[in-house]
Amino acid sequence: MQQDPDVIARPPEALIGDLNPQQAEAVQYRGPALLIGAGAGSGKTRVLTRRIAWILTQFGAWPSQVLAITFTNKAAAEMRERLESLIGPVASRMWVSTFHSACVRILRRDGERIGLKSGFTIYDTADCERLIKLIANDFNFDVKRYTPRSILARISDYKNNLTSAREMLSQYAPDFKPGQRGYRVGRIGNPEELYAVVYAEYQHRLAAANAVDFDDLIVRTVELLRACPDVAEYYHRKFRYILVDEYQDTNHAQYVLIRELAGVDAGEHADMGAVGAGRVGPAWITVVGDSDQSIYAFRGADIRNIQDFEQDFPNAKTIMLEQNYRSTQTILDAANAVIAHNEGRKPKRLWTAAGAGEQITAYAADTAQLEAHWIAAQIKRLHTDDGVRYSDIAVMYRANAQSRSLEEGLIQARVPYQLIGGTKFYERREVKDALAYLQAIVNPADDINMRRILNVPKRGLGARAESQVTLHAQQIGGTFWDGVAHADQIEGMTARTLNPLMRFAQMMQELREFAQEHDAKPSQIVAEVLERSGLLEELKKSQDPQDQSRVENLSQLQSVAAEYEQNTPDATLAGFLETTALVADSDQLPDESQDSGKVTLMTLHTAKGLEYPIVFLTGMEQGTFPHARAMEDTSELSEERRLAYVGITRAKRHLFVTRAAVRAQWGRSAEMMPSQFLDEIPADLIDWKRKEAGMERMRSGWRANASHDFGAHGGWNDDEFDASSSFGGSSYGYGSRSSYGSRSTYGSGVRGSAAHAGKVTTRRAPVRQPVQPASSLKADNHLRIEDFAVGDKVTHDKFGLGTVVDAQDKGRNSVITVDFGSSGVKRLMLRVAPIEKL
Repeated sequence: MQQDPDVIARPPEALIGDLNPQQAEAVQYRGPALLIGAGAGSGKTRVLTRRIAWILTQFGAWPSQVLAITFTNKAAAEMRERLESLIGPVASRMWVSTFHSACVRILRRDGERIGLKSGFTIYDTADCERLIKLIANDFNFDVKRYTPRSILARISDYKNNLTSAREMLSQYAPDFKPGQRGYRVGRIGNPEELYAVVYAEYQHRLAAANAVDFDDLIVRTVELLRACPDVAEYYHRKFRYILVDEYQDTNHAQYVLIRELAGVDAGEHADMGAVGAGRVGPAWITVVGDSDQSIYAFRGADIRNIQDFEQDFPNAKTIMLEQNYRSTQTILDAANAVIAHNEGRKPKRLWTAAGAGEQITAYAADTAQLEAHWIAAQIKRLHTDDGVRYSDIAVMYRANAQSRSLEEGLIQARVPYQLIGGTKFYERREVKDALAYLQAIVNPADDINMRRILNVPKRGLGARAESQVTLHAQQIGGTFWDGVAHADQIEGMTARTLNPLMRFAQMMQELREFAQEHDAKPSQIVAEVLERSGLLEELKKSQDPQDQSRVENLSQLQSVAAEYEQNTPDATLAGFLETTALVADSDQLPDESQDSGKVTLMTLHTAKGLEYPIVFLTGMEQGTFPHARAMEDTSELSEERRLAYVGITRAKRHLFVTRAAVRAQWGRSAEMMPSQFLDEIPADLIDWKRKEAGMERMRSGWRANASHDFGAHGGWNDDEFDASSSFGGSSYGYGSRSSYGSRSTYGSGVRGSAAHAGKVTTRRAPVRQPVQPASSLKADNHLRIEDFAVGDKVTHDKFGLGTVVDAQDKGRNSVITVDFGSSGVKRLMLRVAPIEKL
């Protein structure tokens, strides 16, 4: 068995001696397909790196035969660091990277086979939105109705599903040819036609600029492997072991990419006499993930990839990692209880040897502002009395909009904090301007960045000059740079415009020559660009105090380039730009091992993969968390529950959960009911410091006389009835006792209200509230839950014929779940639902 002499040969006991039985089994498994179902905090990175070391030392594989994929640069760096401690410096040469980084390497090498030159530019979101705006101007469609962001989201969906622009055109706009001028979009008012045309034109202009967006990195790689069998064959032979982390977050395009790289569908037979994967046949695939942590459906992630792994790979082995090394048993029991309400999941129950730990602390505040004040006071107490570092505390929330009141509360309490998710370094205007110069130097065909810098800093080349150059470039069939370089041929251009244009062209040519001579020193190129372009001089002359911080940001950019040089043996300007383009949101998160001296505020989606000794889970209300969208969609509710599971399992020692009885929504105060996720946590795990808000306690005394007759006079219609009743297994409503210890009149959504100086008043709700309190309605259709059983057929005034799939007896607030086929699965409060049993 041959082995790379550079690999440190660890004995088997050194790789598995300190692992639990399931971890050791996963590391040693010998077979073509392995799914490691790794629960939160179960040591998956350790298992993955040990398995790679095992493959190298026990299966005799060479480091170049291994491809390890994860989702963030930060995770890839951690994996590479751990591998280096196991197998030595050879780990730094291995393909351990994100999907996008791996695809960039493949496309740089072979992309020209599909028309993509190796110096291609990677557009970020801002670049893509700018391109869509230019297309909108040319095609004259309403960007307020069809915003660049919404169009890009649709294009991303097409790409994630490997739906090409050609397919969309053939279906919705067969007469359109990309690059065509004067085409009228939406002549019949069909938005799909507009999406198809813009998608095709967008791809056409990306190709003309020798550029790709993030989704293209995956899509174009799949295209390359499918279009060029010899290239596919090269990678089939090269990568004999493919390991994918966070497999539950993969989309369809990434799923296909893995199969293409592995040669799963190539029809080759494996070498049955080989010790490992051998030299022929499909690569051996190991995927690590947790279906209970699949929370990125909005980005295109397809949970079916991990759920159906055993069907996709019939000989697959599944090993579950359930022992948790992060949290207390109380926290794990809460997470287990919540996620158990999701149907169709592979059974898994997290446990720990660390003991029960503290109860979960819960608090019900009157308002979002008072919720924030209570949280700030608790953090102050933990820091002052218990000696907890601020950096050991995280405050998490469902949506960015919730951060405002939390920030105000922390500021007033003088608690230092850092907000994750603000303007990112590479998105700051001055940094984007500098990078645009660098991109235009490396790739002159990049129209988007060339147009961005034409008049930055101001040099007398405004919109008129830009349009003249653009028109000339179209006439000569060239790029925007071609138009600039041949500006002296533009008819009717005045000397006032031509002179600065020619100076700009000369400067760019000289910067390009400088970059070619100093390609291995990106930091020197950055310095030259900042100086020659005038970017630095303009900011230094400014009297605006903010411009001084912008100067510091440009200084930081040069430092980043210098750091890249030191860490990269074969550094190039193109390579540096590639690293800046591939930075993900999560790569900019603080290092948990460092004491920042600040509390961390972040959304739950951002928090995935992180852990903190103390976690505050805020906004635990129906319509906030779970989000209002989940009220009428069981698949979205399942995703929200997975998000709750992720949030709960971020806590290591102590979890706090809070809610507000009133929260501002769309400029109005809205009364919120407790989140159903609170009711799904066993009562004995929670220590309620305050179970009810003041208004709710007052109402408890009024319940015998409360009428709250909104009904038809309140303006609700069938849509709101079915939406507001989606509250799962909770018992909120008249005559039913909830786990919060009091009878209450909580609806399953929000009700308009105003609270001033303790006075509670009600207002008429507008017709289209996002979520409405069905339990507060007086309406009753006199249907009885005992008359409905699973399998019964019903008809709904709006959704039509449906089949009952679940019935929950909750007295007056009984709920049935009905599958309406193409209209989806709906959860309906029986007494207000406009249905008839057939």
